[in-house]
Amino acid sequence: MSTLVLQVAAIVAAYLLGSVNSAILVSRAMQLPDPRTEGSGNPGATNVLRAGNKTAAAVTLLGDLLKGLVPVILTDAMTGSTWLVSAVALAALLGHVYPVYHRFRGGKGVATTFGVLLGLNWMLGVLWAITWLAVALLFRYSSVSALVATPVTLGFALRFWWDDFWTTGVLAVITVLVFWRHASNIRDLASGKEKKLGER
Repeated sequence: MSTLVLQVAAIVAAYLLGSVNSAILVSRAMQLPDPRTEGSGNPGATNVLRAGNKTAAAVTLLGDLLKGLVPVILTDAMTGSTWLVSAVALAALLGHVYPVYHRFRGGKGVATTFGVLLGLNWMLGVLWAITWLAVALLFRYSSVSALVATPVTLGFALRFWWDDFWTTGVLAVITVLVFWRHASNIRDLASGKEKKLGER
C-alpha cells in the first residue's frame, strides 16, 4: 500500500472518529435528554451539564478531548510527519463540528480543540486550558472562554513557534473555526441572552 493511501486513510479515520458525538452517546447511555434539545441545542458537554448531570458532562468532555488527542499522538508516533499530524488534528476537529453521522450538525469543538492542542504541543494545550479556566471563573460563560483562549494560544504560538508553520497554521484555522461556530453565542452575548455555565 502506498504512502499516500496511508496518509489519506489516517486523515479520513481521524475525521470519522471526530464525527462520533460523545454528548449524544453518553446522554443515550445514561437516559438523559438529547443534548440537542437543551440550552443552545449544541451537542456538547455544556448542554449535557445543563441536563443536570455533572458525571455525564465530565464523561462527554473526556470523550471529546480524547477523539482530538488520540489520532494526533498516534499519527505523530507512527509517522513523525508534521504536516500529516496537523492535517489529522484538523480532520478530527472538523469531524466533531461537521459529523457525517449526524447530518454534519455537530458541536462547537471546544473540548476537541483542547485535545488537538495537547497532541500538537502539550504547552499550547496547557496554556489554552489555563486561559479557558481563568476566563470561565471570571465570567462564567463557556463561549467567552473559548473565544478568548483560542486566539490567546494562537498569539503565543506565533510568538514562540513562528518557524513551526504547520502547527501555527492549523491553530490559525482552528481559531477562525471557533469564532465561526460561536457566531450565535456572540450575538447572544451582545443581546444579553447567553446562558452562563450551569444555567438551563
